[in-house]
This record gives sequence, structure tokens and C-alpha cells, in this order.
Amino acid sequence: MVPVALNVGFDNYVISDKVIALVSSDSAPMRRVIQEFRKTGRLIDATQGRKTKSVVFLESGQIAASALPQEILMRRISGDTKAAPEPSDDDETEDGE
Repeated sequence: MVPVALNVGFDNYVISDKVIALVSSDSAPMRRVIQEFRKTGRLIDATQGRKTKSVVFLESGQIAASALPQEILMRRISGDTKAAPEPSDDDETEDGE
């Protein structure tokens, strides 16, 4: 059974049916996309201050920044119960961009 909501980290959720793409945020063009969406108010920042590792594109024209890699998000969206745990509060805090 596919979950209704996708946990994008730190108990922040997006509706699974509204997800268009899961993309790594490593490239310079993706970092520019994140900054543009932040300026226009269409960014949902779910990183809790940690480094952004993936971006979730939504049908609404918004994006959600996540501190979790897209591989983990893909496992979660497909219903895999063995998806890796989230980073703990003891992990190094980084500015998410």
C-alpha cells in the first residue's frame, strides 16, 4: 500500500499523490532553483536548518527542500518500511541551501 503522505523529514509531510519529481540538490542549477523559489515564496523548507540534500517538486508549483537524500524519499514514497532513519538532533547542524 502506497502511503498517503510522504515524510520529507523531521515530521514534515507532503501529499504523495502531488509529488512530480524527487531531485538531488547537489548541482548549481538546482541550488539556483531553490533560491528562486525561496524569493518567490514557493519553497517549503523542511530541512530544519540542515543541508538540503533533495528537492521535491509538487503539482502546485511549489518545491519542498529536504535534508534526506532522494533515494530515501523514494523508498518512503514506495512504501518501504526499511527506509533509513532521519538524522538525529545530535547530527551537525548546517544551513540548508
